[in-house]
Amino acid sequence: MKFFLPKQHGAWAMLIIPFWLGVTNGGYHWQHIPFFVGWLLLYLATYPLLLLFKKNKIPFYTKWTLIYMIPALLLLLIPLLQRPSIFYFGLLMLPFFMINAFYTSRNQDRAFMNDISAIFAFSIAGLASSYLSLGVVNATMIIFIFLTSVLFFVGCTFYVKSMIREKKNSQFKWISWTYHLLLTVVWLVFGYWLVALAYFPSLVRAILFHGRKLSPKEIGIYEIINSALFFIIIVIQIISLK
Repeated sequence: MKFFLPKQHGAWAMLIIPFWLGVTNGGYHWQHIPFFVGWLLLYLATYPLLLLFKKNKIPFYTKWTLIYMIPALLLLLIPLLQRPSIFYFGLLMLPFFMINAFYTSRNQDRAFMNDISAIFAFSIAGLASSYLSLGVVNATMIIFIFLTSVLFFVGCTFYVKSMIREKKNSQFKWISWTYHLLLTVVWLVFGYWLVALAYFPSLVRAILFHGRKLSPKEIGIYEIINSALFFIIIVIQIISLK
């Protein structure tokens, strides 16, 4: 059987990075494994679930929603039994899912606000994975898991759009460059040089790669490398705060 998988390859980094930053901050427990697998399956389930709002191929999308959703919910029961209040993080994600459903129903999947909504939902998962261990939400979680993830992936959105859909839009190019520069400078001003360093490769690639004829595959490969660098440096930052 050929699995029905999402086509948004960039979402895999958003699925992985915030979650494991949360584990790094809170500390690993065995419940994180079923939690992550359940989170992965939930993401796979939301892809056909959102496509149902297009009102096409309803039996096909319903089938794949159930194939992924049922084991996802069963696995997510494990961390939920360990920490029942983790359920509230799921509630926080619901408004962002509804925004995604709205844009999907209007065939505007690549709308900027649709991307931003997904980024917020994925970043909330980082808070949840840290909360599973700690049982509290603190400033470290909000700043170095949630905020850093949101800012990084918003930058990725600006960059990818400036390379593909908005590559001829000079105004969008300057928005992307300014955003990446400010990210680096602001973190330096606040004294978090490691976080600034985590964003520096994004700034370099946003400027140097713009205008180059890179294929979507090449852009994706560079983004994997950039995401890995970001993750490693933020992990070091989180560990250094302990």
